[in-house]
Amino acid sequence: MAKRVRLVATAAALGAVAALAAACSSSPSTPSSSSSSPSTAKMVGAALPTSPNKASTVLTETGSSLLYPLMGTWTAAYQKQFATSSGAPIVTIETGSTGSGTGITDAATGTVNIGASDAYLSSSDLQTYPTMLNIALAISAQQVNYNVPGVSTPLKLNGTVLAEMYSGKITNWDDSAIAALNPGVSLPSLTVVPLHRSDSSGDTFLFTSYLNAQDSSGWSSSNVGTTVTWPSVSGALAETGNGGMVTGCAATKGCVAYIGISYLSKTQAAGLGQALIENGAGQYLAPNPTTISAEAAAETGKTPANETLSMIDANASGGYPIVNYEYAIVNTKQANGVTAEDIRAFLYWCVHTGQSGTTYLDAVDFQPLPAAVVTLTDNQIAKIGA
Repeated sequence: MAKRVRLVATAAALGAVAALAAACSSSPSTPSSSSSSPSTAKMVGAALPTSPNKASTVLTETGSSLLYPLMGTWTAAYQKQFATSSGAPIVTIETGSTGSGTGITDAATGTVNIGASDAYLSSSDLQTYPTMLNIALAISAQQVNYNVPGVSTPLKLNGTVLAEMYSGKITNWDDSAIAALNPGVSLPSLTVVPLHRSDSSGDTFLFTSYLNAQDSSGWSSSNVGTTVTWPSVSGALAETGNGGMVTGCAATKGCVAYIGISYLSKTQAAGLGQALIENGAGQYLAPNPTTISAEAAAETGKTPANETLSMIDANASGGYPIVNYEYAIVNTKQANGVTAEDIRAFLYWCVHTGQSGTTYLDAVDFQPLPAAVVTLTDNQIAKIGA
């Protein structure tokens, strides 16, 4: 039987969780261009192992609902590839969809081995928790969806209009500000129902980052984070996870919602519209492999050693403006050497074998890491020890 291996939360870590949660829920400070350079921990096995330790182990992961579908695919393939002669996985990986904020907090306190997040650790987080890493695993994006019956033409929306929809200043879909962006489109007199996440969410971080980047006077930087203070809007709804956002929007005429790109097939099946979103160059674009890659190509070369990077609303021609790294949040000091080795092996597999588009990424509409970023990720993985 596989042995369950978890980090034990120390009293000091539990005492620090409130501070981390507060940092995650507030506006992350400007990404640092330098690494926090945690000291290399004690190693068992190779720094970048290509297979797990032979000892049976259980690793735990939780966090981003945006990354969750891919994480499930990755773990199933990994457990199948590395199995005993009886077919049992050498390493059992338990995954969870709890929201990025929980992933960050649980990784920091040792509740899980790997936290999954759409949001990077802030500069203050990296200073407070110098043994924590945010390790880039893939490139993702966020769509903006709506349920407006009778409108078949994709609607154009920008940060200013979305901020006003989420703050209650625009209350109907036939508002003049929406009409001005969509000449010739017959808009119904239908109440706008903004949907937002009820859980601590990296998607909320991405969406509010975009609102602030587009219109800092319309959406304050103090209200950017995985958990924010949403303006009081009559009829506004809160949903849990990307799945909840899909079902909630499908059930609510007039809704507007931000939903991770890995749920694209589900938003399409639900009949939701997908908005064309204004980028920093003034173009209105949908998220697809071409536009996501164009945005990433303009930004990934700026990735620092600690991989803390915002790619929101870059001035990239042809680039979709809400693009991000999906991160593994990991402590460099694990409970024991075998656990650390198995984490390194799994993450190394994710950013090498797991980058195949046809096998893994295409199904969730993610894009692979550029080779230079894979090198940065490998360097970070190699720091995980005990």
